[in-house]
Amino acid sequence: MRGQCIEEFAAGDVIESRARTVTETDVVTFSWVSGDVNPMHTDAVHSAKSPVGQRIAHGALGLSIATGLSAGLGYLEGSAVAALGIDEWKFLKPILFNDTVHLRATVVSARPTSKPDRGVLVRRMELINQHGEVVQSGLMTTMVLTRAGRDAVRATQH
Repeated sequence: MRGQCIEEFAAGDVIESRARTVTETDVVTFSWVSGDVNPMHTDAVHSAKSPVGQRIAHGALGLSIATGLSAGLGYLEGSAVAALGIDEWKFLKPILFNDTVHLRATVVSARPTSKPDRGVLVRRMELINQHGEVVQSGLMTTMVLTRAGRDAVRATQH
């Protein structure tokens, strides 16, 4: 397990992910998987007449990409117990086809719970495009192992 325990996080800690380009294939695949075939995502002629003037990625696809970029950071690998919630998520700007986005995660709080093996981590997640604009933002709350919890998991693996 390479993930950090709750004691290793401090409010104000910031980490940024690698970047990822959002492609037409991503949007088409997400439309198929989700069943959301709104013409703003799937119809170039329709969306050309919209205020945006072109097709855009689904807001939920942006959120999904944010969770994937978060996983790619590796700092919760093996130490995350459960996702507890996503709060205050805002879709601030459209994600256009071929936008390149990355994630900035800022620790808001990290505290142990009444159970000695776990804590609660709250992070401000900002999905940022290639122009430096925050396109989506919100809070993700995750249950994370404490050092004692990590040690207990390791003891059962041997």
